[in-house]
Amino acid sequence: MAGVKRKEYPQIGGRARETAKKVKTEPRKKVRPITPPSDLEARTDSDPIVESDTTEHSGDDDGVSWPSDDEQDVDPVIKNGRKDVDNSTELSNRSKSLGEVAGQGSGSNSSHNPTASKEAHAKQKAVAQERKAAKPNADSIARAKKLWERLRIQSKVPLEERKQLIAELFDIITGRVKDFVLKHDSGRVIQTALKYGNLDQRKMIARELKGEYRGLAESRYAKFMIGKLLVHGDDEIRDLVIPEFYGHVRRMIKHPEAAWILDDVYRGAATPKQKAILLREWYGAEFAIFRLEKDYNPQSDLKVILTENPEKRAPILRSLFELINQLVQKKTIAFSMLHDAMLQYYLNVVPGSEEATEFVELLKGNEEGDLLKNLAFTKSGSRLVSLALAYSSAKDRKLLLKTYKNTIETLAFDAHGHQVLLAAYDVIDDTVLTAKSIFSEFPTKEMNQSESEQHADLFTYITSLNARIPILYLFVDKPSSILPAEDIGLLKEIHNIRLTTAKKDPDIRRKELVKALSPSFLSYIANNAEALVQNSFGCQFVSEVLLNADGDKSKALEVIANLTVSNGETPGYLQAPAASRMLKSLALGGRFNPKTKAIDLADPPLKFNDMLYDKLGSHIVAWMTGANAFVVVGLLESVDFSHKAELKALIRKHRMELQKAVEETGGLVKDGKAKEEKAMEAGKKGIRLLLKMVEH
Repeated sequence: MAGVKRKEYPQIGGRARETAKKVKTEPRKKVRPITPPSDLEARTDSDPIVESDTTEHSGDDDGVSWPSDDEQDVDPVIKNGRKDVDNSTELSNRSKSLGEVAGQGSGSNSSHNPTASKEAHAKQKAVAQERKAAKPNADSIARAKKLWERLRIQSKVPLEERKQLIAELFDIITGRVKDFVLKHDSGRVIQTALKYGNLDQRKMIARELKGEYRGLAESRYAKFMIGKLLVHGDDEIRDLVIPEFYGHVRRMIKHPEAAWILDDVYRGAATPKQKAILLREWYGAEFAIFRLEKDYNPQSDLKVILTENPEKRAPILRSLFELINQLVQKKTIAFSMLHDAMLQYYLNVVPGSEEATEFVELLKGNEEGDLLKNLAFTKSGSRLVSLALAYSSAKDRKLLLKTYKNTIETLAFDAHGHQVLLAAYDVIDDTVLTAKSIFSEFPTKEMNQSESEQHADLFTYITSLNARIPILYLFVDKPSSILPAEDIGLLKEIHNIRLTTAKKDPDIRRKELVKALSPSFLSYIANNAEALVQNSFGCQFVSEVLLNADGDKSKALEVIANLTVSNGETPGYLQAPAASRMLKSLALGGRFNPKTKAIDLADPPLKFNDMLYDKLGSHIVAWMTGANAFVVVGLLESVDFSHKAELKALIRKHRMELQKAVEETGGLVKDGKAKEEKAMEAGKKGIRLLLKMVEH
């Protein structure tokens, strides 16, 4: 390639040897020319490094070639009456001849001609430059490349100078964009012009290339310029580019270059209408041939299309499966468009039918599970895998889950991948398999880690927006408190399917999985409570695990209670709204059930309320009049609190202080100015509720 430096080695041997007439010889022992090692090293190591042109050369201008194996093996034993030549004499003469010719050709031996190689290389370089200069637009490309060399170093070019360089660059390329864009070097010049040019200049480039975008997408180098256009352009540029792909999707998605840019456009730039038009072409040739009217709203939902045209079901599904299978066999399986098409196919085949079985076999048959792994990280792909888990037999579920070995952590932290884990929790009856396949890759006691490493990793899970979901999902009574709307919709769909495909009761399945996770989580809380309660996600983790875990919780509860008073006062982080909600939940000993209008107590009871009251002692007054007033409300609302009458009497005794606290405008929170007002208002509401509770 141009610009790549390589060492040129001299060719040793003579042209005369190539043209010499070959005579018939008797087979004898092969004798190769002998070259002194030191002389050969001198010839090869002393050659200069030169910059080669893209045009390959034969080396005939400045050297000679090694003799071929056939020529080396020919011995000068002449028959038909001629005299044989002595082997030793011939060998000596041949070595001498090779040494002389090599010295003349390479110029590496200073005793012959030291400047020959340099002159030959200079001549060779001049020829390469002449060839470049003879190409169309050579002068313009050379000037543009010099400007590009300056522009691409963004940090070293002042703004005013860059504007001047861009203006000069556009003077060169205007009207010649098509000539520049298909070459690997000048194509980068156009990309730089798009990056630093203004919107009008970018539109000029886009208009010049109108009608060429499909060809550019199939080019090894020009395809990147389409991406630059869409990234730096506006809606007008987008609407110039994407419609040129209509009618060519099936060809482009199978093209080694165009497939990637087509999928990038589909995933990141196309409007919903454009995405629908592109996806429809997967359903058969007729969707590519018949163009849509401008005001028509295209429909890519295959179920709707088949409902309107039931007679087309067989050819559409056949066409769709054939294209999917082609891409899977070629292992081009990372495309979002492919995943959308696969989901459409699976949603429209009958579960348990031959079509559905063949499709699941396609998922399982991919070597090393690359297809399933790629599917899990897109919106449509994760839904497809979750549905496949729900509909499959126990044997197939095991095979599907096994594919994700050593990938569980990546799934947990992904916005879509964690849905596959939730589906596995809800449909796999073998909870031992689930614990072994999934929990063993969570930072729990089953992992081969030190305790400090395990705790550090688990804190990362707990405080992650996505990874906390598969950690907490089994413990929460109300999944909507941690799940996004997309997850809730998918799980509702899976729960309807498992009514006919799963055998184990959902509550029993959940309790068995909770039991497997509980020891590690309870131990973690007991050892890291202070760090957890300073984080809102950590507070939720503590309350959900302590309310619903299976095992001895006394040590963890005691550690939480001990945090409430430190050095004679309540730490500021416990006055935050999240910490206050956590302490109230633990004081209540359960969750409020809106159906029964009562508290569903944990089993066995936590008795954290008595533990907290004893630990607070005289500090309870400060809690009644501060940001943690709702925690005191929780103590009074708890059904198993032993000191309820005593606490009510204490509230009545300090009624004046409570009323004064309600009237004050500050002072409820000691730490943190940003959250002070919010905590203050929450505290005032709690104080008012306390006063109301002791009136009766």
